[in-house]
Amino acid sequence: MMSKEDNELLTRTGPGTPMGGLVRRFWVPVLLSRELPEPDCAPKRVTVMGEDLLAFRDTEGRVGLVEPVCPHRGANLYYGRNEQCGLRCVFHGWKFDVSGQCVDMPTATAGSAYKQRIRIKAYPTREWGDCVWAYMGDEAEPPELPSMAFALVPPSHRYVSKKWQDCNWLQCLEGAVDTAHFSFLHMILGTEEMDEKQAIERLRHAALGAQAVRNDRFRWVRDDPAPAFSVDEMESGLVIGAARRADEEDLYWRITHYLLPNHALAPSAFPGENYHGQTFVPVSDTSCWIYTYTWNPERPLTEEEVAMARGGHTVHAEVDEHYVPLRNIRNDYLIDREEQKHRSFTGIRGVSEQDAAIQDSQGGIVDRTREHLGATDIGIVRLRKLLLQQVRDSIAGRAPRALAHPQAYATHSGGWVAHRSKPLSEVMVERFGDPQGNVGAAYGLDADAVQTQKET
Repeated sequence: MMSKEDNELLTRTGPGTPMGGLVRRFWVPVLLSRELPEPDCAPKRVTVMGEDLLAFRDTEGRVGLVEPVCPHRGANLYYGRNEQCGLRCVFHGWKFDVSGQCVDMPTATAGSAYKQRIRIKAYPTREWGDCVWAYMGDEAEPPELPSMAFALVPPSHRYVSKKWQDCNWLQCLEGAVDTAHFSFLHMILGTEEMDEKQAIERLRHAALGAQAVRNDRFRWVRDDPAPAFSVDEMESGLVIGAARRADEEDLYWRITHYLLPNHALAPSAFPGENYHGQTFVPVSDTSCWIYTYTWNPERPLTEEEVAMARGGHTVHAEVDEHYVPLRNIRNDYLIDREEQKHRSFTGIRGVSEQDAAIQDSQGGIVDRTREHLGATDIGIVRLRKLLLQQVRDSIAGRAPRALAHPQAYATHSGGWVAHRSKPLSEVMVERFGDPQGNVGAAYGLDADAVQTQKET
């Protein structure tokens, strides 16, 4: 159970709020790069943490993220003309570059320097991992971009998308690190009565993947709904391991990462399989964008894998042209009660949509004062404690430790089978070669001095 005050502290992210202040100290994705497909294309409205902004790609390909109000007479720059390295207001022709500086003022008298004193608010941006990231904090020099593993692979090795969700960002983040729910929310029914071929087809779009039939992962998750959790802290967040009974003396570990302030990595991948992750970006206090990514460090994704992601697979949702899921709260996620009786626990198609249905059902902002937590909620408790401490440190003027360690974000999460005598740290070394799952060395990162890689 959480106090009302702490619940407010963690969930409110608008301008001037403590949590909003913390998230703004980090880089956050605000668009997919493909939403601004070419130089001088149409600008794009963006709302992040309660701020209405405007993004545009200039003639040289740079991305600006600016306040959309022209300081002359208050016209909205969304209707502006994107031309020759600037966004020109169509009311009187004032023009602004990606830094927010006024670079042309046709209404000024000849020789006037007035335009040099006129600026609009603009946030620094970087393109990284097929996303446009923004730094919305107060520091004059932004921190390094986080060395997220999905952004370190070549573009052909990853697929990145996003999806809209109708609830507070923290509900979605908590759902991502709560891996106990896989025994129910994402469970497929009746596979024990099928042959292997039928079961694989049924599990094709399931959270554990079709491979789970052949190596018993599905059975272990189904048969042990109360995994034992272990949580270790790291420079960039938390390692959260959930151990279920496997066969004989072994445990089946499903390991995820929470990366400050708003990233989570999925626990499903075994060596050679695709990795998945999500980043949760508040729009308002009761809505958010979830950036979803799948990557493989060893090979390009196949056409079939990309097609599956576009059609809704693992962390990805099936979305319309505005990135709104086709199955959403306004159509009850197209729940099929017959499907729910006989074939899936929820009757809702899609792992992402199953997550969204439950998270949205908690309300715009869940009332955590009414919760009754148990042993499988240890990861949730540790996440909240860490976030609360980070917010309070930020209020006191202390910079988050994670900002100084961008290389600590280069992590892999996933699954493993190990003897029940081994603690989480040993399991991590067996699976990833590092007790925290850091794989930066495999991507050519120097643990002491990281220079963010630039895509070509």
